[in-house]
Parts: sequence; structure tokens; C-alpha cells
Amino acid sequence: MPYCDTFIGDTTKKVLHGGILATLIDTAGAAAAFSVLDTAEEGGVNTIDMRIDFLKPARGKHFIGTGQVIRKGSRIVVTDIKVTNDTETLVAQETFDAVRQGTAEMGHGAAYYWAGKIKAAQFFTSVPFGLNAQQMYAWLYSGNGLQLWEELYAPFGLIPIPAGNSGVQMGGWFNKEINTLTDFKGLKIRIPGLGGKVLSEAGASPELLPGGEIYTSLERGIIDATEWLGPYHDYLMGFHKIAKHYYYPGWHEPGSVLELIINKRAFDSLDQDLQAIIQTVAQSLNTWMLARFDTQNSLYLKKLSQEKQIKITPFPKIVMTALKQIAQDTIASVVKNDPQSQKIYTSFTQFQRDITPWSNVSERAFYNAIQTDT
Repeated sequence: MPYCDTFIGDTTKKVLHGGILATLIDTAGAAAAFSVLDTAEEGGVNTIDMRIDFLKPARGKHFIGTGQVIRKGSRIVVTDIKVTNDTETLVAQETFDAVRQGTAEMGHGAAYYWAGKIKAAQFFTSVPFGLNAQQMYAWLYSGNGLQLWEELYAPFGLIPIPAGNSGVQMGGWFNKEINTLTDFKGLKIRIPGLGGKVLSEAGASPELLPGGEIYTSLERGIIDATEWLGPYHDYLMGFHKIAKHYYYPGWHEPGSVLELIINKRAFDSLDQDLQAIIQTVAQSLNTWMLARFDTQNSLYLKKLSQEKQIKITPFPKIVMTALKQIAQDTIASVVKNDPQSQKIYTSFTQFQRDITPWSNVSERAFYNAIQTDT
């Protein structure tokens, strides 16, 4: 793609706009996927998810997007795309590969975004009807969760460190009521991860959209519903202006862990004090982010409750029961033919069974008997 003044994002520095690079990446990825498809049968290529790490300002006379097929499934093709300029300088790449290859030494994200590369990675973000934030940290730090995570990333030369958690999320914004499971039939909803797979089995049509496209897609009816985070971030996104049904709880992501991924060679080259600083800061981020989410969500839930057109409603019990069963069946199917996923999910479910009795007489009892509505 040649340089053009109309593509500039920063006119003072002659830097290409990120949206133009995203278009190039999307085109290169589609071309790579198209190369392994039987076009007579498949018909075409649609992008369902795209993660980009902008590594350097995009300057140059022309830019080249190179796509490589990582894995071809029955319905989805996973590709890796790099963008270089005329001096062969890498300017954009997916975060996971950028850190793995040493182009970037560290990245921040969520493990379920790498499920196309490592199927088992998604279990380290959140599992539908799984552990909440407190329990996830217990499994990772005091169970063997973090050890399994490190083992999973080791072949890629990466070190994972938990670095933030959203807490229990909301169930999402809908343009119609959800009274029974059949209300999900044909519903186009933006939702990532295992939760998307569950709703697909329930008859919905999950869509993976970048954050910047969700509002307009919901406003224009391209999608019928979306999940995002919680009251604070949802309010800032403005979803309450275009959808009136706000459901809870976030069964799909009850305690979403974010991660630092670090290039192992770069980490090992640091002195021990610098390594300790990174680890300590990450653990501090776990505390700060969860505290921030709880505080801001409480404030913005109050704001949303004052919006007369908004209905903040729990999912009906019959819907939750049905979704839980579908979730169990869906996850069983996901781990069936993947030994790594089986090993990790076995550890996860065993920890959940072990911690539930204590949670019932501690946290659940606290909410039911002590922190009652005032």
C-alpha cells in the first residue's frame, strides 16, 4: 500500500492513521485465509475478530501487510499478520506474536484472545459459571493455576503474570426482553470467549467486534445485543442511550483475569530486583483494578438506575439454569480432544468443587445475612 497524505493520522509527524493500518491488516488476513479455502464451497471471507499491537509510528513510502495461516478449522481460519514499511521496519503485529518474537518485550491483554493459537489459554481469563475474581486468584496463586499457565506459555518463550481483574461483569445490553432460552434464537450479540460459544449453542449468533464499532453496530441494528464490562465502562460507552434492557449477572465472565505476557529471554536478562519490580507491580494492579471497578461500578449503577428508560433486570432463573447446562456441555466439547485443555479444566473444576463449601458459609452467607439491602 503506497503512502498517501489522506491516510495521515498525525499531520505534524506524517504518521499513518491506525485505521488505515487496520484495513491493510484485515485485507492481508482475509487474503491469507482465502488461500486455504475452497472458494466454490466457502463463498467468501468475513473477519470475526482482530487484535492489533501498534509497535512503532507508521512512517514510510509504502507499507506491506503479510498474512500467514496459523490454523484452519472447519469454519474459522486463524491468521497472523505483520505490517512492515519500505525499510522493513515492523510497525504492527498481534500482541502475542510481537512479544513471543521479541519485537515487544511485554504486552497486556487477556488470555482468551489467544485461543486460536492455544486453545487452553482461554481458561485463564474466565469460564462461564466458573470462579469469581477472588476465587480465580486463589486458584492461580494458592492452587496450581499459575503453574499450569506458565507451563502452557513456556513453549512460546513467554511468561504470564496475572495483572488485573474486572470482577463479575454484567450480562449485557439487549434490545428485547430475555424471558426464555428461545429468545436467544437468531440474536446477534457481540460477545467473545467461551461465553460466545455457549450462546452459539443456544441459538444466538455471536459477533466479535472491536470496541470502537460496538455502539454504532447496536444503534444501527447490525447487532441486537452486546456485553461489555460493567456499569462504569458501559455508561461511558453510551449503551444506555440505544438499548433499554440491561441484564445481570455476567454468567459468561464472573471474574475476568487480565495478563502481562513477557518475553522470557528479555525477563531473564533483567537483574532480580527489576524482575521483582515487575511482579510486584502486576500484583498491585490486581488489587487496584478490582478496587477501581467495584467503586466506579457502584457509582455508575446508581446513575443508570436513575435513567427512566433503562430496565436493569436479572436473567430469569429458567434461562440461567439452561445456560449453565449448555455451558457445561460446550466446555466438555472444547476440552474433549485437547489434552492441555483437559488438564487445565480438570484442575479448575476440582478447585471450584473444593472451594464452594467454604464460599457458601463465608461469602454467600455474608451477602445473604449480613450485607442485606438497606
